[in-house]
Amino acid sequence: MRHTVAVPMRWSDMDAYQHINNVAFLGYFETARVDLFFDHPTHDAATGLRRGLVVVAHEIAYKRSVEYDAEPLQVQIWVSDVRAALFQCHYELFDHGVLAVTGSTRLAPIDFALNRPRRLTVEERDFLAKYHDD
Repeated sequence: MRHTVAVPMRWSDMDAYQHINNVAFLGYFETARVDLFFDHPTHDAATGLRRGLVVVAHEIAYKRSVEYDAEPLQVQIWVSDVRAALFQCHYELFDHGVLAVTGSTRLAPIDFALNRPRRLTVEERDFLAKYHDD
């Protein structure tokens, strides 16, 4: 299942060519991750993902330019490749229903007290399974 988030553009996201600057899209993807893992009303508070996730790597592919508009972008987010202490988030960003940007983020749960990655709990794996898609 994919989770869809409406993400507004900010005027400051625009570059000199009046397109959304490439780095803004990582922020839009982050907004979708926060909505899914921290703010989403069906989030299971027992999962512990709220305790901390760190970004290990990003990949992004620009399919077409996006111009600033008051209409929010639609970001679909889902997970795959769930391992013991690592998983992948994937994104598709739509501008007026047209696919504009795709990307992925590799995430690791972290124990901030020990300053190192930790294993996913059974509850976290169950939560991630709800949003698994290939």
